[in-house]
Amino acid sequence: MPVLRALPRADPTEVLHVARQIAGELKGGLGGRGVRNAARGIRRLLEADAIGLADLSGVVVWAGHPPAGVDTGALVHNVLHTETPSGRPPAQALPLYARDDLAGVLVICGRPDRAAVREVAGWVADALDRGRLEASAENAARAELRALRAEISPHFVYNALTVIASLVRSDPDRSRELMLDFADYIRYSLARHGEYTTLADEFHAIETYLALQRAVLGERLTVQVRVSPEVLAVAVPYLVLQPVVENAVRHGIEPSPGKGVVHVSGVAEGTDCVISVEDDGVGMDPEKAEAILAGQGEPDSLGLANVDKRLRSVYGPWYGLVVETAKDAGTRVVLRVPRFQPGVMP
Repeated sequence: MPVLRALPRADPTEVLHVARQIAGELKGGLGGRGVRNAARGIRRLLEADAIGLADLSGVVVWAGHPPAGVDTGALVHNVLHTETPSGRPPAQALPLYARDDLAGVLVICGRPDRAAVREVAGWVADALDRGRLEASAENAARAELRALRAEISPHFVYNALTVIASLVRSDPDRSRELMLDFADYIRYSLARHGEYTTLADEFHAIETYLALQRAVLGERLTVQVRVSPEVLAVAVPYLVLQPVVENAVRHGIEPSPGKGVVHVSGVAEGTDCVISVEDDGVGMDPEKAEAILAGQGEPDSLGLANVDKRLRSVYGPWYGLVVETAKDAGTRVVLRVPRFQPGVMP
């Protein structure tokens, strides 16, 4: 938002408060639910007879009543087709831009101060610009989550199904149990969940995955999962644990010639929940781990970067993944999340 200058006859504190309200109402753009409230706020600031906001369709949402005998529809139509101001007091229409593109029209009825009109038009344009940026970021995050959900290793699927098939005759009960685990794993990975889930669901998902991997790798893989009951109800972004655990198995244990252990824990520390995924596998150079978190690793390691990015987006820059590793010394990935965060709920 640009520097706020007090409008004529308006208290600066009130101006700031109303301007913030207008920005919040316009998050969804000129076609969103908050347009009428935004128009009311603008009318209040400008002390105008009426304020109209129109999106590119030309439909005007009013606060107040436009003057009789003035064709405000023609003013809006002219702005949308010429991108230039139209009319003059007591009724004028101004173009509104978002990211340098025409986004709609501001219609002002009355004779408010010209400087105030320019100032408010700038605030509205800034709010629309920010709304588009936030919408683009949210769409990108959703696209990344969809890609993460679809990122199931064909190699793992083939191996799991091969093991299940091999047990159909020799151990049908075990085969049936693993098939149910496999179904749970696929369902959780691909289901159309919301943005958030509970740690209980996340831990159940990784236990299912690890059960399948134990069947595939046999005695080469030992698993230890310990989670404190008080953190099971903590809400977290969907699919934050599974990519970390899969990374430990695929890039830590599988390349190792001997046996390996994956240890997963979740505990409460004050107002935070700390989750650790540790393996004693091949490890990696710290520089490589840094590159992976920056999204510059191999395609099958981008899940870690996705998780780190989403955690920081939801909880702030102080949260995210911490990777401790060295070549031939295993890897430990730690993620810390608040036990309660406003707006984060399954």
